[in-house]
Formats: sequence, C-alpha cells, structure tokens
Amino acid sequence: MKNTLTRGVLLATASTLAVTLSACGSEDTSSASEDTAADSSSSLPESSSSESSSPMESSSPAAGAAMDEPFGDGCTAVPADGEGSFAGMTDDPVATAASNNPVLSTLVTAVTQANLVDTLNTTQDITVIAPANPGFEAIPADALQAVLADNAQLTAILTHHVIPGRLSPDQLAGTHTTVNGDQVTIEGSGEMFTVAQTVTGTPANVICGNVQTANATVYIVDQVLAPTPA
Repeated sequence: MKNTLTRGVLLATASTLAVTLSACGSEDTSSASEDTAADSSSSLPESSSSESSSPMESSSPAAGAAMDEPFGDGCTAVPADGEGSFAGMTDDPVATAASNNPVLSTLVTAVTQANLVDTLNTTQDITVIAPANPGFEAIPADALQAVLADNAQLTAILTHHVIPGRLSPDQLAGTHTTVNGDQVTIEGSGEMFTVAQTVTGTPANVICGNVQTANATVYIVDQVLAPTPA
C-alpha cells in the first residue's frame, strides 16, 4: 500500500513536469517564430525599395545624354578631338568654332570677307545653317568668285543661313524668318532634313545636325542656300 502511494505521487509529479516543460517549449517556439517574422518583415521593404528605385535612376541620364548628341553621316568628317571637335566647339562662339573646323573652311572665308565674324560671335542664341566645303565647290568657280567680290550679295546669302533662336531638331522643320529678313523652309523630321531652295537648285541635306557652340546651334548642310527673291 505504501509502495503504491509512493508510485502514484511520482507519476503525478512527472506528469506535472511534462506539462510544464511542454508549455514552456511552446512559448519559446512561438516567441522565436514571432521574432523571425519581425526580422523578416523589417528587412523586406528596404530590399524592395532598393530594387524599384535603381532602374529609374540608371535610365534617366542615358536618355537625356542621347538627345543632345549631334547626328548625321557627315559628322564623321568633324575632327574627333581638339578645338574643331564637337567638344571643342561648345566653348567658342560660332564663327570662331567654325574657323577651327576644316569642314567649314570655305564658309569661314566667306564670313570673313563679308565682315560678319564679330556679328556672328556676339549674337546670342541663333541657329546657323552652315554649308560644308562641298556645297561651295558645287558652285561654278567664276560664279563663286563673283559672289565673294559683291559684299552686299554675299552678306544677303550668309545672313539667309542664320535664324534667330536656337532650334532643336524637333523645332527645325517649318518656315523660319532669317536674319536677312526673308524666310527659309526646312522639311523633314527625326534626323532627315532638307532645304529645297539653294544656289545650285539641288536640295540641301542636313549632313550633321545639332552641333552646339557657345552661342549657336549649327546644322551642317551639303549645299549653299539661296535667299528668297525680293
């Protein structure tokens, strides 16, 4: 009887300990699960925020840079470095910038002959349609020499190539009033632009556009434009 009572007490005590240990283990497990969930949830927003903002930050500068670059097959003839390069031209006013560019040497001779260097260099925010050397070479030599010798006619031709205001490529197409007081009509879009009225009668093509100087945006063409008859 005494042994039976002792065994009963021991069994009851063991049962109580088992229940107590089980309850403690359950609380520890629940607490650990809650801590893990809290750690996990606090770290997720940081990771998500980083992933969502990164693509936008990396794409914006590239898009902006592409819009400002010169375009056209004729741009390959512009020096890659030095004062006559695209980078070198941005620091100089337009007549000075053109004088450093061998592609525009004949135009610079004509501008100098007409005493327009200072005018072009000091006029702010203009667009210059700049004939490359082949455009002048397409004019018969005797006719070109006659124009160079006639200052009034030369000035009218050259100022017909200058438009007040800096025209971006998406503003270039249309009819614009020139510094000569007449109008020039430019057709096209994107990177393809033409001007129908030229000295030779052959439409001029923009072969290198959106070239920046300190005071002008320049579009190099392959023909010399003709002023509108009075």
